[in-house]
Amino acid sequence: MITGSTIPATSRVAVTVFAIALGGALGAQASGVDHYEGEPSETLEQAVENFTTYNAKLTEVLERDPLSMADIQEVHEYTYTLERALAKMQDELGDLAVTLEEVHQASEGEDAEALRVVSQRYLRAAAPLE
Repeated sequence: MITGSTIPATSRVAVTVFAIALGGALGAQASGVDHYEGEPSETLEQAVENFTTYNAKLTEVLERDPLSMADIQEVHEYTYTLERALAKMQDELGDLAVTLEEVHQASEGEDAEALRVVSQRYLRAAAPLE
């Protein structure tokens, strides 16, 4: 079994994004439920912040026992912000994977300056995930 500590942070985030996005897509098929806009996630930093904040809020609600209908509604509202955050993270992580491949390709060459440039671009893009 692979534990979270053996998987790089970016890989853990990517797996989490995929799993929750899939669950969100399946859940969106339900009808007869109020829909909310959710908080915006216009940048990766904002998406990671919303992801962290709203997961903490979700955890707080789930610690209540028993869960009331108001608690369930609160969770429902939080999912809109989480879905927006995950969508942005998924978009950005796809771009990040492309940039990492550029680092990989540059590392196979002999051009240290090209490697440095693309690696710095990768590290700037990955910084919000740390």
